[in-house]
Amino acid sequence: MLSDSANNSSVAPPCPDYRSTHRLHMVAYSLVLAAGLPLNALALWVFLRALRVHSVVSVYMCNLAASDLLFTLSLPVRISYYVRHYWSFPGLLCQAAGAIFQTNMYGSCIFLTLINVDRYAAIVHPLRLRHLRRPRVARLLCLGVWALIVVFAVPLVLVHRPSSCSYNGSQVHLCFESFGDSLWKGKLLPLVLLAEALGFLLPLAAMLYSSGRVFWTLARPDARRNQRRRKTVRLLLANLVIFLLCFVPYNTTLAVYGLLRGNLVAASGQACDRVRQVLVVMVLLAGANCVLDPLVYYFSAQGFRNTLRGLGTPLRARTLATNGAQGALAEGPTETTLITSPATASQQLLGPSNFGTPLTQRPEDSAL
Repeated sequence: MLSDSANNSSVAPPCPDYRSTHRLHMVAYSLVLAAGLPLNALALWVFLRALRVHSVVSVYMCNLAASDLLFTLSLPVRISYYVRHYWSFPGLLCQAAGAIFQTNMYGSCIFLTLINVDRYAAIVHPLRLRHLRRPRVARLLCLGVWALIVVFAVPLVLVHRPSSCSYNGSQVHLCFESFGDSLWKGKLLPLVLLAEALGFLLPLAAMLYSSGRVFWTLARPDARRNQRRRKTVRLLLANLVIFLLCFVPYNTTLAVYGLLRGNLVAASGQACDRVRQVLVVMVLLAGANCVLDPLVYYFSAQGFRNTLRGLGTPLRARTLATNGAQGALAEGPTETTLITSPATASQQLLGPSNFGTPLTQRPEDSAL
């Protein structure tokens, strides 16, 4: 909040004029909050209560929804900051909100990549990697991702301390911006480059490779052309679009801006300001991923759609829709398994695992 300390205001530098940027962020994040909060809360409820997270893909989608919901819950304090143009909450809340944004973005990158890598294992190497495609393994992988997120959150919290500046003779605090040159040349630039490498570049390479191999395999003349193939292609394409639209522009611009601010690349102050203006827009695209991710659940997961459609039906019909949703999201037979009747298909989708048969995968491990 505003402080009347004349001594502090004389020491703090003048506040830069970020009002136009703040108005843009206020509108954009208000829309993200209005859409992302109910969508991700509903998605998380569907995965945990209705579908019970039985399949490998639903484990990854459930954790992705949890990450997006955490980000949307941090948006009210951001919006308040952009409305007032100064930080009026405790400094620790600024640090937490800044860290949540970064961890959500890199966590979303990893969870989207895990979904595509799972499809790669199911279609390109259905037998060789079937032991890795179990819900228990998926949960352990997600636990490892969250542990990595927590580890990276600690230094992110430290670097997101509010900065002081003077406005109309009073001292105010800024958040999420105005990092000093000494911070960029010291702790911030190595942290940004490490996060870019582990949270963006590696997932990007894995996603491009796994998706390309899956598309190549499904495009072969001997590949089965059925509804499951269309669902797989739709899922991979949706994840790729979200990754390329939301994360590639922001992380590319952030890397360039970090190199300029760290003086690793020589550039004028005007060029650095232009890159910052681009970064201001790109960060909004990165934040929009929590609104786009629920669309992946709805349009790519038949079970998710069946559950939502069953919410408005009577209790008995809703129960049937939920059971059907679990069967649709439960992973079925591999592309090499022959199904001769609907009864056989139902048994393979909902029945117990059979590791004794070499050409059969776990029921949790089929395509959506």
